[in-house]
Amino acid sequence: MQKLRYAMIVLSMVLCLVTSATAGVSIGIGLPNVSIGINLPIFPELVPVPGYPVYYAPGVDSNYFFYDGMYWVYQNDSWYASSWYNGPWGFVEPSVVPLYILRVPVRYYRQPPVYFRGWQSNAPPRWGQHWGRGWEQQRRGWDRWNRSSVPAPAPLPVYQRQYTGDRYPHVEQQHAIRSQQYRYQPRDKAVQQHFRQVEQKAPAPAQRGRQEAPQQRTPRQPEPQHVAPPQQGAPAGPHTQPPQRGGEHVQQPAPVRAAPQQHAPAVQEQRQQPAATQEQREQQPSRQQGQERRSQDRGASQEHERGRGQGEGQNRDEERGRGRDR
Repeated sequence: MQKLRYAMIVLSMVLCLVTSATAGVSIGIGLPNVSIGINLPIFPELVPVPGYPVYYAPGVDSNYFFYDGMYWVYQNDSWYASSWYNGPWGFVEPSVVPLYILRVPVRYYRQPPVYFRGWQSNAPPRWGQHWGRGWEQQRRGWDRWNRSSVPAPAPLPVYQRQYTGDRYPHVEQQHAIRSQQYRYQPRDKAVQQHFRQVEQKAPAPAQRGRQEAPQQRTPRQPEPQHVAPPQQGAPAGPHTQPPQRGGEHVQQPAPVRAAPQQHAPAVQEQRQQPAATQEQREQQPSRQQGQERRSQDRGASQEHERGRGQGEGQNRDEERGRGRDR
C-alpha cells in the first residue's frame, strides 16, 4: 500500500513537470499564454470566502478564485494565475502558490479532483499528501496561521465588467488599462512576485509601436509640376519692335491667349500674327518715303513763296522809280 502511494506521488510530480514544460516555464509564474479551457463571456460573480481574504466564483464551473488583485484557477492538478478575469493564464509552480489560496477549504472547489474525496470539506486540501514530502518540507507550516490577523480582501476589479466579448483587451493592452483604472497593489510577497513577473513579460504598447513604426508610410512628397511644352508654331515669347527711323514706333497688337479647349484657333492666330507683323514691316519704308516727299514739297513751296515775295518787292521798287522819273 505504501509503495502504491509513493507511485501515485511520483506520477503526480511527473504530471506537474510535464505541465510546466508545455507552458514553457521553469520557475515561478509563466508568461500569460496558456489556454486552460476557461472562456468566460462576462465578468463572473465573485463571493468572499468567510474568514479568508479570498473570493470564489460559484457560477463558474471551475475552481476559480480571486486573491490580492489576481485570479487563480486550479485545473488539471496545476495552478494558474492572471490579472484579468478571462486570462490569458500563466502556470504557477506548487512551491510558489500563495498560502491563503492553499488554505481555502475543499467545499469551495466547484470542480474538485478525484483525490479530494474523503477529505474534510471545511479543511484545506491535503497538499502535502498530494505533492509529496519534499514540497511539505519546503512549505512547512502552510496550514497553520493566526485566524484573528487575516488581512482584508482586496477590492474587486469591477472595471473589467465593461470589457466583454469583442471588447476584451489583448495582453499588451491589459497592463495599461489596469494601471489606469485599478490602483490596488498586491500586499502578499508571493503575489507581488507573480505580478511583477507577469508585467515584465507582457509586451508593452510602446514596444509594439516601435516594432510597427518601420511599417508606417513616409509622408508623400509633392509631385513636380510638369510644364506643358510650347506648341509648334507659337512664338517663344513677346517680341519688342525695334525703334523705327524717323522717330516713329509702330505698336503691335498684344498676343491673344487662347482657351485650353480651343487649341486649333489659337495656333492659327499665332501663325497669322507673324504675317501681320511682316506686312507692317513692308509698309514702313513706303511710309518713310512719303514723309520724305512731304518734307521736300514743303521746302520747295517755302522757297517758291520766298522767291515770289522777292519778285513782288522788286516790282514795287521799279514802279516807285518810274513814278519819280516822271
